[in-house]
Amino acid sequence: MRHLAVYVCAPAVAALCSCTRPECGAPPETCASPAAAADTALPMPPKGPPADNFRCHVCHINFADEELAVNHAEAGVGCEKCHGKSDAHCSDEDNITAPDIMYAKEAITPACMACHTALPADHKSVVEGTAEKDRFCTDCHGEHRVAVRSRAWDKTTGKLIVR
Repeated sequence: MRHLAVYVCAPAVAALCSCTRPECGAPPETCASPAAAADTALPMPPKGPPADNFRCHVCHINFADEELAVNHAEAGVGCEKCHGKSDAHCSDEDNITAPDIMYAKEAITPACMACHTALPADHKSVVEGTAEKDRFCTDCHGEHRVAVRSRAWDKTTGKLIVR
């Protein structure tokens, strides 16, 4: 089952995170009730055709129904927007070539902020890096990581480190 996700400028939906995903760790008092959120007019991304991520899902089938990938695809934002075209990666059947763009944990929140510029107040400490513990957007929003790896690359240099 999908849970509500943050679209650009959707603070009331973002506040639902810890209500629907208790592992998020946000204090319950910062959450809006689902009924209150439903009554709030939320700016949604422009409707258009959904992104076609089939090329990526050929190998990364686990992302075909992963929350973050699905919500972005429905808004017309495909894998290439964040990870680049990655032609060499897609063509490499031995899976030695890294995607064009990868994100170390420290780079996740700044990458998300490139599009998600308006956030609710309870997200401010994450964005500013002043949260009690290191927090990143994907700690609460999606499980957007490859759980089982046959290869791994240094996310900064793109060099193969596990083969």
